[in-house]
Amino acid sequence: MRDFILLMHNDATGEPSSEMWSSYFSLLSDKGVFEGGSSIVPGQSFRKHESPGKTSRHLAGYIRVQAESLTEAKELLSGNPVFECGGTVEICELPRD
Repeated sequence: MRDFILLMHNDATGEPSSEMWSSYFSLLSDKGVFEGGSSIVPGQSFRKHESPGKTSRHLAGYIRVQAESLTEAKELLSGNPVFECGGTVEICELPRD
């Protein structure tokens, strides 16, 4: 199994309900692929010697999952409240050492 992170953006056209989140987390847990996650609030950026580069203010949260491939990770979007409400979910593989 490979590790992936689902980055949820705050651009959904609808408002995900708490019931949608509970149902989705239960689905991921039942499949044995849920590795954690959290909402994200805006922070600050820092760079040692210069002004920090541009950052995204569009991230609202993340979920870490396990899947065999990107294709399998994409299948986990079904039921994701942000995705189901018309928002963007970015999937990135987390490299292992």
